[in-house]
Amino acid sequence: MSDPTAESDQTSLPMEVVEAELNKLVKQETARSSSALENNAERIRSSLARLSSSSIDDLEALTAELKKMQDFLKSEVHTVQRQIEGALAGINIIIETIAPWKNTAPSTSALNARAYRAGPAAGIDVAPVRRAAAG
Repeated sequence: MSDPTAESDQTSLPMEVVEAELNKLVKQETARSSSALENNAERIRSSLARLSSSSIDDLEALTAELKKMQDFLKSEVHTVQRQIEGALAGINIIIETIAPWKNTAPSTSALNARAYRAGPAAGIDVAPVRRAAAG
């Protein structure tokens, strides 16, 4: 038969060995969970980088399109301004041409000249002809 104290020595481990084994297991588990966390964090970072890069590309494309539209609108504004300036210059020419006519008053001889008719209709009376009522 074997010695009972020898058996108990083999089954019971010193406390330091148990603590060392537990610390080793904790470190392994911590390493696994931290590597899993790092993997998850890396996946999240790469997803954010992909999403943000596509969003940045979209924003840059939109900015370029808005810049083109702004340039087009500026050129249209300049075109309209030139047309307005041309129209105003034409109106000023017309006003300057008409201004001397506005200041001249019609003379009485000019009014009499309008009443005078020349040509084949000169002898026709202007007053309307009245017809006698039947009756």
